Amino acid sequence: MVGLSSEQLPGYRALAAGGGLGERAAAARKLLAPCVLCPRECRVDRLGGETGFCRGGVRAKLSSAGPHFGEEEPLVGRGGSGTIFLAHCNLRCLFCQNYDISHLGYGREVSAPELAKAMLELQAIGCHNINFVTPTHYMPQLLEALEYAVEEGLTLPIVWNCGGYESPAALELLDGVVDIYLPDMKYSEAEVSAELAQAPDYPERMFAAVAEMYRQVGDLEEDEQGIARRGLLVRHLVLPEGLAGTAKIAEFLAQLSPRTYVNIMGQYHPCYQAHQHAALGRPVTAAEYREAVRLAREAGLERLDERAPFWL
Repeated sequence: MVGLSSEQLPGYRALAAGGGLGERAAAARKLLAPCVLCPRECRVDRLGGETGFCRGGVRAKLSSAGPHFGEEEPLVGRGGSGTIFLAHCNLRCLFCQNYDISHLGYGREVSAPELAKAMLELQAIGCHNINFVTPTHYMPQLLEALEYAVEEGLTLPIVWNCGGYESPAALELLDGVVDIYLPDMKYSEAEVSAELAQAPDYPERMFAAVAEMYRQVGDLEEDEQGIARRGLLVRHLVLPEGLAGTAKIAEFLAQLSPRTYVNIMGQYHPCYQAHQHAALGRPVTAAEYREAVRLAREAGLERLDERAPFWL
């Protein structure tokens, strides 16, 4: 990252130079009491120690930080994606593949300077980006930590690796801060999201959020080495019996832009409480995965990352 021009530097650097990053962090902190940070609007006083649906507190809870080589190729490159896994979640899907983090809250509370140090260490070992995993409920804390990290020389792009259940107010504060949005598009039907994530408004909120993300950053842009610098990258996990609603999601994305980078993921397998649901007690079949890919192509999507596991 040494020798980057001002045009190549992430937008948060310019924002920080003018004091805007600190202002964003302060504005975000106000959303914690009462907490209206995400669409659930639990309205608990997180600054006073209360917790809502997500179980996130006044400090961010860090599960792990390190280079990740299993992310999408444009994020990984040769140095890996600098992942910062955060505990708890505002969705807590009953089949979550990372339930030990999202449901059980594995991790430790950290201060903003500690989070900043983790970012700088990832940059120092050669990661290509800072990838905040499940960050929605800790957005104010992450903005505060980012301000510290910028002061110490952070220049990597920021990846917002989220569940897609975002509020307009939060996304407004992230405009110009986040370089790469990496949302899950989990469900397209309210009945399914109500049953699997206790969020009947998820599809409505998710479609609006992804549209706003695209407005902010556009199609995924890569440098001469194929490393993502800016843009939207979408993940869609195929679920058994078509529960994810792939057709509607693919049609939405194709209308947004046929050049939307979409990772069609086939690695679903029963985790946590999945066996409580009749359809979720088995892995996705090869036929179900191929059908999801067909629907995405038929909708007109041109940039598909077909992540079929070896057993499909």
